[in-house]
Amino acid sequence: MAFQFCLRCGGALQDEWVEEEERERPVCRTCGFILYRNPKVVAGVIPCQDGRALLLRRMIEPARGKWTFPAGYVELGESVEEAAIRETREEVAVEIGELSLLNVYSYRESPVVTVVYLSRIIGGNPRTGQEAEEVAFFPPEGLPWEELAFRSTHEALRDWIHKLQHK
Repeated sequence: MAFQFCLRCGGALQDEWVEEEERERPVCRTCGFILYRNPKVVAGVIPCQDGRALLLRRMIEPARGKWTFPAGYVELGESVEEAAIRETREEVAVEIGELSLLNVYSYRESPVVTVVYLSRIIGGNPRTGQEAEEVAFFPPEGLPWEELAFRSTHEALRDWIHKLQHK
């Protein structure tokens, strides 16, 4: 269990069966508070130009040295779309146009739900940010499949190619 103490009163948390929910959850022994462990939301964009996707090589863990599209956690007070635009600006220094939802990726074994959009690059010159050691454009037939960072990266790029083929 990640949390040992109640967020409300500081009492000890203990995994207990919650009958109404038919599952175990961390429950405070003092005040009865139930801690819900929910996934984090990640917003990502596959920025496109001339039929190619702009990817970055990660400079941080997890998956350091692997390729992915710009993505990051959604902050409180911003929409998923705003987070996608912000992350693209921060990680590869480009401005993007209208967002088009590609897909949502979630996996039983992962604490993250990844929402991926497609967008055209409308401004800026791609360059590395604090989390990227390299940026590059890849055509669908030239993607570095063996060097991709995450399962969602693989699946989103496959979905992008499928969408291109069925235009």
